[in-house]
Amino acid sequence: MSKFKAVVFDWAGTVIDFGSFAPMGAFVETFAKFGVHVTIADARKPMGLPKRAHISAMLSEPHIAARWAAAQGTAPDESAIDKVYDLFVPLNEEVVSDYCTLIPGTLETVAYLRAKGMKIGSTTGYTRSIMERVLPIAAEQGYAPENLICADDLPLGRPTPIGMYKCFLDLMVYPAGAVIKVDDTEPGIAEGVAAGCITVGLTLSGNEAGLTPAELAALSPNERAALHEKVGARLKAAGADHIIETVADLPQLIDSLER
Repeated sequence: MSKFKAVVFDWAGTVIDFGSFAPMGAFVETFAKFGVHVTIADARKPMGLPKRAHISAMLSEPHIAARWAAAQGTAPDESAIDKVYDLFVPLNEEVVSDYCTLIPGTLETVAYLRAKGMKIGSTTGYTRSIMERVLPIAAEQGYAPENLICADDLPLGRPTPIGMYKCFLDLMVYPAGAVIKVDDTEPGIAEGVAAGCITVGLTLSGNEAGLTPAELAALSPNERAALHEKVGARLKAAGADHIIETVADLPQLIDSLER
């Protein structure tokens, strides 16, 4: 048995969708429908937030706000956020099933955790309607956590701790310090910090690195180490207690923490 009682995982970039690519094209395409050009880098910047908050953050960027005003004739407001969100969610629903491959090491890590008597929870910046497409595909591959908190399940989402509090209730675990939150984004780490959990940032499988497995494999050892340090610094600034490359490295970290 472990001194830790549960691990709460994020989804995209953490256990599925290496590089966190599913939402990127949907964001670019959605904004284009309003005559507003955005880049993949623009779309990645607020990643990890609930999707409506993500859109709000994008529209708050001065260059995007200026393009919106030029295309739509008025500055972006709450109505603009709603319009973009209403188009984005169906687009993301359509493409997300193509990005549900489990990240290598996920099943082995989950087996390790369960063997130690730990529960498996999950939170996500995706909406419930998007996750309804994801869950069965993940389950077919052998991954089925004991709970799921989506961006639109509760009035407050990331970076607040409310989703994590619901995980504690769903899993019946306490104290917060006996729960590990694993995430590849700053808002996802922040929700774990706010809840009082041990937080673990993933540097190479997620949004901040933004690489496919093949692109990552093509890096030299020095390039890989530099990327790990660069992304790790961002996640540590968000409050990550520990950083590892991917979910496959979590068992080794937990072993060291228990020693």
